[in-house]
Amino acid sequence: MQHFSTLDGVALHKAFLAVGSFDGVHRGHQHLVRSMVAQAVAEGGTATVLTFFPHPAVVLGRRTSTLYLTSPDERAALLAALGVEVIITHPFTVEFSHTSAGAIVDRLVKDLGLRSLWAGTDFALGHNREGNREFLARAGSRLGFEVHTVEPLVEAGQPISSTRIRQALSEGDIAEANRCLGRAFTLSGVVVKGAQRGASLGIPTANVAVWEARAVPSRGVYATWAEVGGQRLRSVTNIGVRPTFAGQPEAQVVETHLLDFNQDIYGQTLSVSFIARLRGERKFPGVEALLHQIRTDIEQARVLLNERA
Repeated sequence: MQHFSTLDGVALHKAFLAVGSFDGVHRGHQHLVRSMVAQAVAEGGTATVLTFFPHPAVVLGRRTSTLYLTSPDERAALLAALGVEVIITHPFTVEFSHTSAGAIVDRLVKDLGLRSLWAGTDFALGHNREGNREFLARAGSRLGFEVHTVEPLVEAGQPISSTRIRQALSEGDIAEANRCLGRAFTLSGVVVKGAQRGASLGIPTANVAVWEARAVPSRGVYATWAEVGGQRLRSVTNIGVRPTFAGQPEAQVVETHLLDFNQDIYGQTLSVSFIARLRGERKFPGVEALLHQIRTDIEQARVLLNERA
């Protein structure tokens, strides 16, 4: 897989191209991308994805949430796993938003050798979204590329979308988020030093420095799988502000207790995959009550993760 950070200078031949935001690479995205990849393989083309960062709706003020389900690198890795050979994450700016649809299409044909364009039914490119399905169909007939639009994947009467997944995470509905994603929702970050509160209680936790623009599940305690240094470990992850202790910072933390593990992992990257929500965040009357609940959380997580191993 090749991942380019801009369209500038990219030269391809016979590109089969999917275009979109693909935030989260959820099941709907996967269906579209796999269809594009299958055609590229069958016809000897280059399976390519053009996506953008920041999200166009964020830059243009059309989206209230600026939180992402995946970072650009995470998104690229997920797309590569679907068989995409070339991923282009082009910077989306206000200046770029003023580019005409015709200029963008001409560039894709000239620089990428565009043969087949794939997108969702609500997709449009170029200034004022002028490059809609009808525009692209006409351009394809004139310039020699096909246009494929893919209907959204619908489940429980609603289309699977990044917005739906962000809403599920905000409600702590991990089961819903994971169903829409087709995999466990995952957060990754470098392990950093925290207040050492867990270690002082005999239950050490790894504080994960999560990208500030990442969507995270609502405050609470979760059964999770953790990966660090090539090891996959059962874990319990807390998201919150530790309300039982006075004087805690207002900013919430993501901290993970790794079961049956006692190694120094400061500075390493830890990935945490969320399997189930055990409970919401609560303030306990004292340390003993908190410790009792934490031990209960650990046993519940152990049983649940053993069942789903």
